[in-house]
Amino acid sequence: MKKHLLLSVAATVAATGAFAADLPSRKAPPIMVVAAPTVSWTGFYAGVNAGYSWDRTSTTDIASSPIFIGVDPAAGPGGGPFANTAIGAATGATGIFGAGSPGHFIGGGQIGYNYQFGQSLVAGLEADIQGLTGGGNGVGVSFGPVPSPPGPAGTAYQTILGNSKAIDYLGTVRGRLGYLVTPTLLFYGTGGLAYGQVSSATALYQDVSSPPGPNLQPVMGGASGSGTKLGWTLGVGGEWKFAENWSVKLEYLYYDLGSQTNSFAVAQVGPPRIALQFINIVQARTRFNGDIVRAGVNYHFNFGGSAPVVAKY
Repeated sequence: MKKHLLLSVAATVAATGAFAADLPSRKAPPIMVVAAPTVSWTGFYAGVNAGYSWDRTSTTDIASSPIFIGVDPAAGPGGGPFANTAIGAATGATGIFGAGSPGHFIGGGQIGYNYQFGQSLVAGLEADIQGLTGGGNGVGVSFGPVPSPPGPAGTAYQTILGNSKAIDYLGTVRGRLGYLVTPTLLFYGTGGLAYGQVSSATALYQDVSSPPGPNLQPVMGGASGSGTKLGWTLGVGGEWKFAENWSVKLEYLYYDLGSQTNSFAVAQVGPPRIALQFINIVQARTRFNGDIVRAGVNYHFNFGGSAPVVAKY
């Protein structure tokens, strides 16, 4: 009897377990988690920029010196030289004179490529070109005393100088190295080659300003030049990628294109006697360097290296 009872209980338990196995499971299915796309700075980009530029040097350095001093033929062999007039004219045309406006609006475009190393470092290469508004002009007046002889005490050469300078366009080719403060915010340093089309000009007028000084003819001369100059640039900036394909940046650059020198000669001829009194050589040196603050917007093409989308299950 006991044996039949045990067999009945075992059969009941087995049937119950089989029935439970057929019931649907109450365990929730696995939840699929899709991670947000990883922000990547790797790839090509292009954009536009605009800002303001300040000239570090808005003057022209001018130096004048005699290369020939004549001798008064009326004084006979070994007669008196015209050194006083030559030195007076050279003194009046030597100094630092204004060459124009210190500030310009600037705008243009840029292209570049970035490569992201790990989670924090971004290196790249960028080329840009900009136009600058206008140039500048300056006028200076100075006096060079002419001791007697040949004229009374207090005689002086009056010099009027006109100078101008301009940068028609300015471009750079720079490397960039930056650190990602966040996945979308990049701070970077930059530096490399700068180039630009520059022009400068100087015009000079001189005469004796203190009558009754020596009866000398006015002296005039001038020169101008233009060309492409090569130099260097350094700067810093920040860029924020506010969308998958778009970023904005704020950047500061210092540039130095070196100097341009224009040279010309002026000659003084009598009266009171027709004679070549002196020839002075004048050199006008204008430097092209300055600071740029500009903002820009870039479109990132996301080819040449884009970030994968990572999914987890």
